[in-house]
Formats: sequence, C-alpha cells, structure tokens
Amino acid sequence: MAANPSDKGARGPADVRLRRGARPATTNSQPPTTTSNSLRVAIIGGGPGGLYAAALLKRLDPGREITVWERNAPDETFGFGVVLSDETLGGIEHADPVVYAALQEDFTRWDDIDIVHRGTHQTSGGHGFAALGRRRLLEILHDRCRALGVELRFRTEAPGPDRLSATHDLLIAADGVNSTTRETYAHVFRPHVATHRCRYIWLAADFAFDAFRFEIAETEHGVMQLHGYPYAADASTVIVEMREEVWRAAGFDEVTPQESIERCAKIFADALGGRPLRSNNSAWTTFRTVVNDRWSHGNVVLLGDAAHTAHFSIGSGTKLAVEDALALAACLEERPDVPTALAAYEEERKPVVASTQRAARASLEWFENLRLHLDQPPRQFAFNLLTRSRRVTHDNLRLRDARFTEAVEREFGCPPGTPPMFTPFRLRGLTLRNRVVVSPMDMYSAVDGVPGDFHLVHLGSRALGGAGLVMTEMVCVSERGRITPGCAGLYTGRQAEAWKRITDFVHAQAPGAAIGVQLGHSGRKGSTKLMWEGMDEPLADGNWPLVAASPLPYKPGGQTPRQLSRAQLTDIREQFAAAAWRAARAGFDLLELHCAHGYLLSGFLSPLTNRRTDAYGGSLEKRLRFPLEVFDAVRGVWPDERPMTVRISATDWTEGGTTAEDAVEIARAFAAHGADAIDVSTGQVVTEERPEFGRSYQTPFADRIRNSARVPVIAVGAISSWDDVNSLILAGRTDLCALARPHLYDPHWTLHAAAEQGYEGPGVAWPAPYRAGSRRPQTGRTDAPKPRLTLGG
Repeated sequence: MAANPSDKGARGPADVRLRRGARPATTNSQPPTTTSNSLRVAIIGGGPGGLYAAALLKRLDPGREITVWERNAPDETFGFGVVLSDETLGGIEHADPVVYAALQEDFTRWDDIDIVHRGTHQTSGGHGFAALGRRRLLEILHDRCRALGVELRFRTEAPGPDRLSATHDLLIAADGVNSTTRETYAHVFRPHVATHRCRYIWLAADFAFDAFRFEIAETEHGVMQLHGYPYAADASTVIVEMREEVWRAAGFDEVTPQESIERCAKIFADALGGRPLRSNNSAWTTFRTVVNDRWSHGNVVLLGDAAHTAHFSIGSGTKLAVEDALALAACLEERPDVPTALAAYEEERKPVVASTQRAARASLEWFENLRLHLDQPPRQFAFNLLTRSRRVTHDNLRLRDARFTEAVEREFGCPPGTPPMFTPFRLRGLTLRNRVVVSPMDMYSAVDGVPGDFHLVHLGSRALGGAGLVMTEMVCVSERGRITPGCAGLYTGRQAEAWKRITDFVHAQAPGAAIGVQLGHSGRKGSTKLMWEGMDEPLADGNWPLVAASPLPYKPGGQTPRQLSRAQLTDIREQFAAAAWRAARAGFDLLELHCAHGYLLSGFLSPLTNRRTDAYGGSLEKRLRFPLEVFDAVRGVWPDERPMTVRISATDWTEGGTTAEDAVEIARAFAAHGADAIDVSTGQVVTEERPEFGRSYQTPFADRIRNSARVPVIAVGAISSWDDVNSLILAGRTDLCALARPHLYDPHWTLHAAAEQGYEGPGVAWPAPYRAGSRRPQTGRTDAPKPRLTLGG
C-alpha cells in the first residue's frame, strides 16, 4: 500500500544494472557457488517477489533451471490491490520492459489523498500513486515466467529447505511472513518479530475511490480508521484498523467474519456511499514487524516478507519484495559466485529496508496513537497524518501541493512568507524569537568548574548564529556532582562571575537570543575521564566518591556509588537551589533541570536504577518525590517571570525501564509543579539499552507527552535539517526543536536555514558585521556552452 510515496522518479542501486542481454562475470564454474548457466534455482513462494525473481533470473540467463513452488492455487491470494511507487516502477521498466508494459496497461493512477475527520474533508494533491489488482499482478508474472521457461508448481508443498538447498545451487525463500525457511534456520537468521497494538482487516468495495482516502470514525467504543484506495476502474481496497482494546470493546472478537464485514460497512457508510464490503477469506489480524539479523545462510537467501515486513500504511510488502528481487538478480549478475552475490545483496538491501521499516514504524505508531491528535485543527491534523512517517516533509509537501501547505501554515499562524520554525514562542515572561534551540552539549573544557574563553566563543558564536535559545552544557551543582574534571559548575562565586561574562555577551551582541542554563548532578555517572579520553571510563587517579539513588554501578567495573541518605538528599537539594540562585544573578533567561540520561535525578526516576525501599523508591509516585523536591527548591529561588524546563529520558530502551506511559506521568507531575516545558530525550540510563536510532527518532515521545499531558515540549534526537524542524512544528508534534550536532558542524545553522528559505523577517537577525554573508557565496561555473546545432547521423 504505499501511503507516502517519496523520491518520485528516483532509481535504486539495482535498477540501472539489469539490462537485456546482460551476462554474469563468472570466475568459478563449480556448483553450488557458480552463477553461470548451470545454476539451478529453487524458489519457495509464488507471490510477486518470488515470481519476479524467477522471471528476472531466467530472462538474464536462459540457461538457468528455475522452479517455483506455491502451495496455493494460481488465483488464490491475500488482499486485493497493490500500490507500487514510481521508484519501483522505474526499476521494473529498466529490468524487464515486457512486465512493465503489461503493468502499464492495467494501472489505475491518481494524485490526491483525502482525509476525512469530524465532518471536514481535506485534500492534498501531487502524490502520484499507481495500483492494480493483486490477482492481475500475479497473472502478469505467471505469464512472463511461463514465456521465459520457468517451471511453476502450484498446489504443491515445497520440499524442506535442507533438501532443496542440497539439490540446488540457490534457494530463494519468498515464503512470506510465516516463513518455514526462516524458522528452519532461525539460529542463523536470528529473526526478531514485534507484534503491534492494532487489529486490521483487508476488504474490498466494488467502486473506485477517486483518491487515497483516510477516514476517521470516533465511535462509542473508540477510534477506528479506514484506509482506502482504488486498484481498478470499479474496485477499491479498504482496510479497517483500530487498537486491540477498541476492537474488543466493539465486539469484533465475538462475531462471525460476515458480521464483521457488515459492521465495518455500516461504520464507514459515508465513505462507502452506503455500498457493501466484500472479503477474500479476510480475517482480523495484528501486524507483525519482522527483522532478521542475517538474510542468507550458505546458498539460502530470504526475500520479501520472509526477510522483513513494513506496515501497510507506508509501503507494501509487494513493493519491497519486488525491489529485493531486482537487487538480488543484479548482485547475482555482478558477482562471481553465489556466496559473494548473497553477501552483496544483503549489504545493499538491508540499509534501504531498515530505513523503510523506521518510516513504517513511525507511521504505524502514529495510527496506534491516533487519538492523541484528534483535537488538532482540521488542516493541521491532515498535515500531521501526511508527514507522520517523516518521509514526506514540509518542504516536500510544498512541492507536491503548495496551496494545501500554505493553508496549513495560515491556520497555524505563520505570517506570509514565514516558515514555521521562525514563528515566536512564549514561555512565561520569555518570548523566543524562533523555535530553534541549541541543545546542551558537554564541552569538558572548564578548569575547576570555571567556564573560560572556549565557552564564551562556543556559546556566543551560536547565539550570533540565530538560534532562539542557546543552552549551556550540564552545569554541575557541586564539585562531586561533576561528570569529569572538565565539567563546568555553579557552586562558587567565581564560576557565577564567569557565566555572567557569557550571558552579558549574548544579550549585548546577539539581541533577541536567549541563553539558558541546565543544572544537574552526575550521580553514579561521575568521576570519569574526558569524553575524548574514554567516555564513561573511570579516572586513572583523582577519583571522588559517587552517590546515587541506589548502590548500582553504571557499568561493569565502574565505581559503586553510595546510596544517598535522607540528610544527603537534603544537602543536594540545597546545592541545586544555591546553584539556581547564582544562575539567576548570572543573568540566565531560562533554567532547565536535568532529570535525564542516568544522572542523579534521572536515577531516581527509572525503576532500573532506583531500588530503594523507603519513601523515595518503589512506585512512580515515590520515585518522583526527590526530583520534585529539587524542582520545587529551584523554582522557589528562580525568578517567577523566568521559565523553567525539565529534561527527561522518556524511555530507557530496555525491558523493565521507564515506559512511554511513565514518561507522560512524569511530565504531568513536573508541569503540575510549575515546569513550563518538558525537554524530551531518551536513554543513556543503563548500558544494556537498545535504542532504535534513526532520523528524528526521539520525537514520537515528545509528541505523546505534548498531546497527552498538554504541556509544551522540546523535541531532540537526530533532528538534522530545517525541513525536519518545520515539519515537526507545523504538525503539532513539538513546540521547540533542540539540535546539537548540526550546531557543532555549523554555528550559524539557523541563519543559514533562514537564507536557504529566503526568509528575512523578525524571527532571525543577521548581526550587522555578518550581513554581507547572508547570501550563499558565488562559485565557479559548472555548466558548459550548449550546442547550437544537432546534426542527424
């Protein structure tokens, strides 16, 4: 189903490598490692991926003996329509024009996406879809395989993979999400299967939608959604989806399949125009994401759903399987033997699939948490849905449908010509001129806790660079609360004076920029080397004793901290208050309390690091007690008109740690005590974490907190482009975006973002000495004179 096509017209790595008449470059003719004409290929699974692989391999080398086993009848298939992107079609066009031409004759094409919610109908155009019936796709591939001489064995159970791999040079396992081959060699492939929270059913209607349609139904049982698209002139795929608890509350677990279908048709009668729905042995199911550590074992290789799955709301399994087949065929042509070809295939495809799966996971989680966004203004809700996977962005959507995007911006409150990132945002008495934050970054360059010239230049240059808010690194509240000997502090008057020098510079030389301080205590992660000497490694000498919520070392072999007593808790609380008082006198505009990343206050919040049995451990309410006491103490001395934020780790990325639901409650608690915004980070609490890295990978946690706790949030985590910032803000997933590494790469990142977007309004200002640099420097010519005449040969 490819709800968010992107990079229209692009070509994948394998696309241009598969041409008519191509021949393998072989250096080894001995089976089972040869890719020469004697290659015997067994394919388990007669779905589109297996069939297309068979056709490609036979077309490129007619001497290959290729057999496909399919347990079902030729016309027996799951689902109705298949959507293929322009990217995939480009690969098919280059690899097999015959298949491409047949597909072209049957495609149904359209450009619009319709989003219907609470009586409003929003349409966005320019998306470019192509679909056809799944049975018709199989017929085309069957015909092509037979014409090329591929042996197709329908209604036939394939022999076991051990037998096939022994009697063939190559075994392609295209046997689906429940792959027997994958399970047979599970010890090698090491599959990971995640089951998600929604139930869905795949149906069809006997009419054609005129767009890709998303319709939201708010029922007495909960939120349900319809995904629909045409695949023929008189037929559409209809998928109905809802969370498991809604499915059960609505009684779908107790009715017959036909009753389910009739009930779905009634719920979405408006979308269907009162027409009925039909089934193809359809049943309610739960989507499972399949990931494998390896895709090949000897001469056995996984393809399509056997290797990976991606949620139907972002990209169909058929699309990925066809692209797998293209890449596998190309690698077998280019490499001298099967093992190196399979290794090359895996190396090429795994990063591409991983990127698709990250986008798919973001999309499916958006739909799982759909209820969080229901109260958004209609156009913002539509924009949020369209950009949910992060593959369609603000700038990309502007290219597709400028009128729709501009309407969303107007509804959001963007003045004409103003990108969302350059709209102001108010926190208490502080108005930030734009939504960009320079994220706290430890510099490990202080001497005796005193920030020096390096800090002045580091923070000053980024304030001159246009950001609305520049944050210090974590500033420690005591000498023993430092992470390393190079950490800055605010526990002496000399340190406060040094910080005032920096805030004075920012306020005088970068008018409109605000500067904030982040206060924290290292807890069990202290007394370590400077980052570039060995991150989190204990000092060789000069160690100081550590304290924490519980006596647990951060990493094996590290120092075991002492569990804080009640008297010590009081002392540390007062250290935070004293540091906040000095920060106020030093002229900071905002104060952030660091309760993330496994440092002292974070150590109280996580159940993995807080094993206390007193009033400060156990339930979440008790784990919150000390961090809230510290917050109250700091808020008590911090000027009332100046805002306070709190940074939290919204997940520990490991079993038994802080959950997304816990994070919402933590945010609510701090907001109830007067926090003006929550800075939503993740992880770094325990060493056994398994983060799911990717672009903007932490923003879904900020989104959940913002729209559940109804508190402003700062999103962080691999936000790397101004397009990302605009997208996240306009979609209502965050209020501010904090960027770290982009500001290390370019201190003037925000100024350059304004210049690249042609923005010159009040949301950013070039310092007078820098105005000559507000336009990109000229470069040498790279174009050559164009020919004046074209002569025929």
